[in-house]
Amino acid sequence: MDTATLEVALPNDLFALLGYSKPKAAEAVREFSVLGLYQERRISTGKAAELLGIGTREFARLLARKGIAYFDYSHEELADEFQTVDEVGETV
Repeated sequence: MDTATLEVALPNDLFALLGYSKPKAAEAVREFSVLGLYQERRISTGKAAELLGIGTREFARLLARKGIAYFDYSHEELADEFQTVDEVGETV
């Protein structure tokens, strides 16, 4: 995977909350960035896992630990899914 280096200035209090070491803070910022993109639906589960260097199962476990929904359907999306299941069930 190609990488880019980004220098970011953080307040000392935030740096301390992230873990006191540059590698640990950098990893936390990367994780927060990926999780934020995932929550905004800008990247898929697979892409998020890839960017973090983990498998999709481990990504699902990470989401659970962070209290982030793996499936996050809107009311309309969920209704459409149920309708599709009902329609498929009628043809079987």
